[in-house]
Amino acid sequence: MQKIKNIILDYGNVIFMIDFSKSQEAFYQLGITNSAEIFAHSGQIKLFDDFDKGNITAAQFRDGIRILTSNDKLNDDEIDEAWNALLLGVPTGKHEILLSLKNKYRTFLLSNNNEIHYKRCMESIQDNYGIEDNSIFFESAYYSHLMGMRKPDKEIFEYVLKQHDLVPEETLFIDDSPQHLKTASELGIHTALCSNEHPLEEIVKEWNLL
Repeated sequence: MQKIKNIILDYGNVIFMIDFSKSQEAFYQLGITNSAEIFAHSGQIKLFDDFDKGNITAAQFRDGIRILTSNDKLNDDEIDEAWNALLLGVPTGKHEILLSLKNKYRTFLLSNNNEIHYKRCMESIQDNYGIEDNSIFFESAYYSHLMGMRKPDKEIFEYVLKQHDLVPEETLFIDDSPQHLKTASELGIHTALCSNEHPLEEIVKEWNLL
């Protein structure tokens, strides 16, 4: 096995646990009857992609949700609560793993995120762990909405590799989405699929990282 020197980690369901069904149900309650079709782990419609890429503002995203619900009387808080319903938090022990990995490897965060989710995620780790953001755990943290790119597009992986002179064959990418791993693999990056049955802790053992 090629020696791993660099580790790129996804955020959702690798470090910060999420549950798509909770936002799907919340959107359904707001009137989006096909919520599971327009927003899911496997893919989503352009409105969500554009928000992930920072192409639209939070206000424009909320207006898009009002259009989908055919309800222009929905207030910002109602929309934000439905959108944030999927965010569960960081389980005990994940941050300790990140610090241990950082001591041994060059580590990076690469997250599909957006303005509203990012704010809630940072509030969560501030409230629960007393830390400002994720910067202490990684050499660099990348969020799609601040980059204008999102996974699984090849350009976002190429950007991180080039920015830090990372050799793909010396790099491991950990993510919970097969479509993201596919792109990374095509670029020569080693990949590991994270899931509830195969969490970060198991991947660390499997790859003998610590």
